[in-house]
Amino acid sequence: MIPMIRHKSVPPVSAAAALAVGLLALLISCATVPITNRQSLQMVPDAELMALSLQQYRQVLEKSRLSSDQKQVAMVRKVGMKLARASEDFLREAGMESSLAYFQWDFNLIEDDKMINAWVMPGGKAAVYTGILPFTRDETGLAVVLGHEVAHAIAGHGNERMSQALLAQMGGIALSAALSSQPRETQAMAMAAFGAGASIGILLPYSRLHESEADRIGLTLMARCGYDPRAAVPFWERMNQAAQSRPPEFLSTHPAPDTRIENIQKYIPEAMPHFEKAVAR
Repeated sequence: MIPMIRHKSVPPVSAAAALAVGLLALLISCATVPITNRQSLQMVPDAELMALSLQQYRQVLEKSRLSSDQKQVAMVRKVGMKLARASEDFLREAGMESSLAYFQWDFNLIEDDKMINAWVMPGGKAAVYTGILPFTRDETGLAVVLGHEVAHAIAGHGNERMSQALLAQMGGIALSAALSSQPRETQAMAMAAFGAGASIGILLPYSRLHESEADRIGLTLMARCGYDPRAAVPFWERMNQAAQSRPPEFLSTHPAPDTRIENIQKYIPEAMPHFEKAVAR
């Protein structure tokens, strides 16, 4: 349950005033999700969100053991940065370059063979756990995973989830004050909103809509990097087989396996022209 956040200097307001502020927030805080063109509620200022993200990321790195396998580390950073650059180019082409101001990409490989997981926080701070590498197998498989996670970041899914929680708890009132004056509660909310569960190594739920969007956007991103988006189907099949015995964290809150693969197959034709253009260069 998300804690109630209150700011001492904010006086009580009427229900009508709270509703008015909430509606105003809805009107002025919508962002467009790339590719899907869905309008999403993103009320949290980028500077505040990135500060929270960076703080959580540092805590993860302090508590984790980074991989010493230089070959695997290099692969993670190579694939991650290719996807990061592709996402930035894509956003510029879509006229969304203003959203790139706070992205500072960083990709690390965490040594934990039991954790089948990866995540990218708002602002581009990312981690891959060694437990997922047997399923990715190669660069292309890793691009499926990181493309999906980078897509969450550029689509603003963390901001949207946090905005929804704040709006529900506060009626849209004193957002900036709440973010600056209640660090512990806000950090807890941020952990849930980011969906990374990073400090305890558990992915908290994204909505099915966010997952579907991340799959779709991720396929296009990997295709623009020259990775075959058709590789997403066998990757998810391998993950689904593993889930029959022990659900990986990466799958714990995601859509039904058959539904996901069916949707991915529908998205692949959209991504293929980008792949064909990339390999023809």
